[in-house]
Order: sequence, then C-alpha cells, then structure tokens
Amino acid sequence: MKGPHSRWPSRFRRGPRHSVAQGSAPAAYIGLKGLPPQESAERVLIRWQWWFGFFLELGLSAALIWRTQAALIFLLAASVSIYALSSLYKLAVTLRAFWSSPEVPISGADIAALDKVSLPVYTILLPVYREANVVHQLVESITALNYPRDKLDVKILLEADDRETAQALAGLKLPPCFEVVEVPEGKPRGKARACNFGLSRARGKFCALYDAEDRPEPDQLKKSLIAFAKGGERVACVQAKLSYYNPSQNLLTRWFTAEYAAWFDLVLPGLHAWGAPIPLGGTSNHFRIDVLREVGSWDAFNVTEDADLGVRLHRRGWRTVIIDSVTYEEANSNLFSWIRQRSRWIKGYIQTWLVHMRNPLRLFRELGLHGFFSFQVMMAGSVFSYLANPIFWVMTGVWYSRRPEAFPGLFPLPVFYIGTVAFVAGNLFFIYSHVLGCLRRRQYSLVKYAWIMPLYWLLMSVALWKAIFQLVRRPHYWEKTEHGLHELAQVRARAPRGS
Repeated sequence: MKGPHSRWPSRFRRGPRHSVAQGSAPAAYIGLKGLPPQESAERVLIRWQWWFGFFLELGLSAALIWRTQAALIFLLAASVSIYALSSLYKLAVTLRAFWSSPEVPISGADIAALDKVSLPVYTILLPVYREANVVHQLVESITALNYPRDKLDVKILLEADDRETAQALAGLKLPPCFEVVEVPEGKPRGKARACNFGLSRARGKFCALYDAEDRPEPDQLKKSLIAFAKGGERVACVQAKLSYYNPSQNLLTRWFTAEYAAWFDLVLPGLHAWGAPIPLGGTSNHFRIDVLREVGSWDAFNVTEDADLGVRLHRRGWRTVIIDSVTYEEANSNLFSWIRQRSRWIKGYIQTWLVHMRNPLRLFRELGLHGFFSFQVMMAGSVFSYLANPIFWVMTGVWYSRRPEAFPGLFPLPVFYIGTVAFVAGNLFFIYSHVLGCLRRRQYSLVKYAWIMPLYWLLMSVALWKAIFQLVRRPHYWEKTEHGLHELAQVRARAPRGS
C-alpha cells in the first residue's frame, strides 16, 4: 500500500531540505498559545456582545416604530458624527506623514556599516497555496536579497494537498538555504496557520513574511535590522511598504495602486509618527522572533491575522515602525477576484474589532485615549465608511434633485450643516489623500485616476455586504487571492491573433 505522501514528486519524498510533520497535532498551529480564548476570533461574538447587539437592535427597532422621526434623526446625527471624526483624524494622519516623512531614516552608509560576519540568522516564511504559476518568481526574488546565504533560513510553507505547487517546486533548483515544509492538513485553513507552523521550525533571531508574488527590494532585510537597532528594544516589528508592479494593467489596478500609495506611504507612516496602533500589512513584516512567539504569533481564525497581530503587539507595549523599503506585488486585475479579496480583508477588520472590543475598558487602559480612538477610526471607522458612502450619496442626490419634504424633518439645521460639510469635505479629502499618495510615490500618471476614486469605493461597499454575509455563514473561510493574472495577460497579449 502506498504511504500518505506517495502522491508527492519523488524529490519531495526524500532529502534534508523537505520536512513533513511527524506526529504533530494540526490544532497546535492555530496561534495564541498561552493566551485567553477570548483573544481569538474563533468565536465571532462572545455572550455579552451577542446580548448587547440583540438589545441594541431591539431598541432601535422599537424606536423606529414608535418614534420614527426622532430615531432617524438620532441615527443620522450619529452617522454624520462618526463620518466627520473619522475623516478629520485620517486627514490629520495623512498630512502628518506627507509633510514630515516619519519613516526610520536609513542611509547607504548605515547599510555599508553592517558587519556581515555578525549578521543574525534571518528566517523568511513563504506561505504558498496553489501558486504553481508564480512560485518560480518568488524563489528568484528571495534569492536576489542582499543577505549572506549562510545566514538565511527560508521556509516555503506548502499545504499538504497542493500537488500543483509541489510539482512546480520540484522543477526548480533551490539554494541550500531553502527548505520546503509541508504543512499538515487541519482547520482553520489559511495563511496564518501555515505561518505558525513555519514559525515553530524557525532558526532565526528575526523573521520576515512574504507572499507568493512578492518582489522585495534587495536591501530590505538589512534595512529592517538597522530599524530594529535604531528603534531600541521595544521595537518588535518593522513594516516595509507595499506597491504594485502592474499599476497600468487596467482601471482597477490603477485605483488599487493609488490606494496602496495612500495607505503605505501616508497613513501607516502617520500612525507610526503618532505612536498609534498599526494594522500590519499582510506581507513584508519583519519581527523579533522571541517577541512574536511571546504574543502568540498569528490567530489562525482571523482572516486578517496581520492587522490583529499589529494591534496585539501595541497592546502589550511593543512598537511597530515603518521603513522606506518597498515590496512590489501584483495588483488584482480581475473584478470578481478583487471583490473576493477585499471582502476577506473587510471581514477580518470586523473580526479584529470585535475581538479587541471584548473588554473595552481594558483596551482603553492598554492603548490610552489616543490609541483607543485611533483603533476605532482605523478599524470600525473604515468599515463604516464603506457602509455610509452609498447611503449618503443617494440621500444627497435625492435632496438636490427632488427636495422631498420629509428631509428637513430628518435634518435639523445643525445636523444638516455638519452632515453636508462632513460628506462633501470627507469625500474630497479621501480623493485628495490618494492624490497625495500618488505624488509621494512619484506615480504621477495615476493622479488623474485618483479623482474618480468614488467609483472604486462603490466596489468596496459591494465587498462589505459580501463580508457581512460571510461573517455570519463562514466566518473563518479564507478566500484565496488568484495570482499570476498579470503574467497571463502579458502572454495573451504577445500571442499571435487566432492562436
């Protein structure tokens, strides 16, 4: 009878650079080891949150039935206030970063001064799943890193049933520092669980995480070490910036690139400058491995385990800093694939907010007033804006085209004026922030597309409703992002017509 791994190519059934877990319990790699269960997103709502939501919905429903106008005025006033505060805070964060460049300063002289002999072992985690068409590119990108090969510990984390990627790897000549690690089957399935499994086998003092299509700048590992040294012992994480190598593929990739420029070049550096919690990007995070293990690593039940980990680090007194080093990725160019990807991100932000709000008083004590407010804006405020934008746009259109008599009753003058300013100024600011991001990234050709970003936000609203539906039905389901679409489009463009 054939063994359990006989379906793998022969190269992966023998040799020291491929490891398979022996007698390990898959449940051991869900993360948060030693931490209270309520810190995990395994349960969407704990008991008090469920009852609070139930009575809140019951109370609002009763108010809308018995005091319809007063209830609507309250809801609109609350929505306008949340929208206005969120917009003002993000404006302040963006301008703070645009005028001061708060990233950790790293010069060429700093890099040259590093002693190659004393460089620490650096573990690189590469979770891959169904990435046969891009895994060769990943190996080339990691091999190109400017770091001694004998100090690299590269783990390609391969799911046990991923035969296609296994075959693609079998055809590559991997450097000795690479090890293909088979992640045993188990639930919940996803990137976080694979990374926890890889972390349990890491040999380095520091580790970095990259996605399958990533192309990090060659000096990124060295820059991260300099940032750790300059930031001091309380710096647990260094976040590099992300951008895209296919911004001009279509309108969607242009919007996506402008969004990333605003987020990674302005918003995250602004949060860094103000010492606020930083929701990490899903890749190009660099960690002190001992601290990463101390805080429980990644929560496998959270589909944006990166954002959750960033908040958890901050709550425990650790700092995250931003460096001016870029990892280039592939912008999602397919609309339906983009909606699947974005709905997962939004679902994960909701999960993260619910988890950390299970004890609001404790969260307030650990983050402080500013950190607590920033967390609400970046997590709940971002999700709320996706919900509110289409509603406000429709109401504004109806108001100016029909001027219905019911609206003045719903909008007392203070609410009307604040709402008008918040809505118009808030949308102009979000457009402006993406323009600034394109200018900071020197992607001048994208500026004109930033002015029509509201259409992009409508797509986010579609993704929001999909995320809410999945949060109820499949909260831990990880929707795989399809990679290699850019390369496929290039191949088709080069192919002769009719072939």
